Amino acid sequence: MLDTSREPVPAATDAPAEEPRGCLFALSQPPLMIFLGVIGCLLMMAAVHDLFVL
Repeated sequence: MLDTSREPVPAATDAPAEEPRGCLFALSQPPLMIFLGVIGCLLMMAAVHDLFVL
């Protein structure tokens, strides 16, 4: 049987104070998004040129 007489222990007793930053934090930086936007525009221009001009 399950013993329910004890009080529950909080889950975050030994959690670090600050969570590590991951990939979504890196994608939220404006210089990276500007760089990716420029590369995306260049790829799109090349694709449109190949499809409709040539």
